[in-house]
Amino acid sequence: MHSLVINTLRRSTNLALMTAVVLATVLFAARTANTQQLQRGVSVQLAPTSNALPMPAADNENAWIVAITADGKMYFGIDPVDPASLADAMKRRARNREQKLYIKADARTPFANVERVLEVGRRALFDAPVLLTSQPVSPQGVTVAPRGLMVLLGAPAGMESIGVQLLMSGQQSPVVKIGNEQVPWAALQSKLSATLPHTNDKAALIRADGQLPFGQVARVLDACAAAGFRTVLVTPEL
Repeated sequence: MHSLVINTLRRSTNLALMTAVVLATVLFAARTANTQQLQRGVSVQLAPTSNALPMPAADNENAWIVAITADGKMYFGIDPVDPASLADAMKRRARNREQKLYIKADARTPFANVERVLEVGRRALFDAPVLLTSQPVSPQGVTVAPRGLMVLLGAPAGMESIGVQLLMSGQQSPVVKIGNEQVPWAALQSKLSATLPHTNDKAALIRADGQLPFGQVARVLDACAAAGFRTVLVTPEL
């Protein structure tokens, strides 16, 4: 009788352990399914946005992805580069006419590091690179394709535009201006939406201090996209 009780307890314990393992596996699979799908590469903390567009081609094996880590290190795919060697690598690699340049920048890296990559891309004739961002969590079990914000490196001819500035303030949040008017962060999107309201094809010319974290610049880009503006990053030619 004693042996029967012990065996019963052992079977119950083993069943409980197996159930716990299965449950943990299911929960882990659900969490990982919600992560943004992206080809093997350098891990960074992407800037969160809400209005980025699907960029499934960024997950292709031959996608041109430049990663920028929080400390400013650059990688073309998984190969470490600097601006000069990145330019050389782009010249050597064959590409088709529809090829896009995807920039996977850490939200904490200074925007100046992103500007350097944008300038290399401009010289390689990429006039509309894509800044990859993270998105709100999807329903469980759904794999999220890469998303990003496309930016222009030159103002389109004949398009109405406004200037947006992002400046260091010495405070936690930078100063943001539309034209010469300083705008509270909380009112940024509504103010943008009220600007050029009768124009469908409009551009925001964005100038940002290079010392600012890229995540704060992405926040402005996201607000411009929500307000229906095409975004033009006005960067210094390095």
